[in-house]
Amino acid sequence: MLMALGWLSTPLAAQTESSGTSWGLGFAATLGSGWQIEGGEIGVQRHVGTGPVRFVTAAVRLGSFIDQGAIIGGGRGFVAALAVGARTGAVTLFEVGSEEEPTRVALDLTVEAAGYLGANSPLPQGGRWAAVAVLPGLRFGNPGSVQYHVLLGPTAFLGGKTDLRSFLGIRFEAPLARRERRP
Repeated sequence: MLMALGWLSTPLAAQTESSGTSWGLGFAATLGSGWQIEGGEIGVQRHVGTGPVRFVTAAVRLGSFIDQGAIIGGGRGFVAALAVGARTGAVTLFEVGSEEEPTRVALDLTVEAAGYLGANSPLPQGGRWAAVAVLPGLRFGNPGSVQYHVLLGPTAFLGGKTDLRSFLGIRFEAPLARRERRP
């Protein structure tokens, strides 16, 4: 009963998370044997607060195909993607630090769809394919300031042949500056 009372007394994710727009930089990769995709991404997220979906995201990814069997010179081709997603509110696991500026560790879930274009693609999907991913995430940082987000989950490549791979995303997110209104 005390655990239930403690759970109910913690602030809800909608009460503690930033409610504006933020930008992010990160690393995005598919994991597994054979050819992987590794690259960087830049994107934005916007608070929407409808039902379980708290944020919508959009990102551009640029990278290359990497052969995991090669010791030297495993890069081949170029890949670009546009990804859109929906993220739930974060469920706080614990907070550390001062009461004024706590560092929160929280869990969330992102569902993402992406369209990929590849040049010199070694994948069976060819040069164009779509992907759908379900990504549980671990979030670190101050909800109103800079946060770090680690995502790891399955992604399905949909094209000539459907392929299931693991996706790893490591993101740095910060709120956009807001202009103050003048009287």
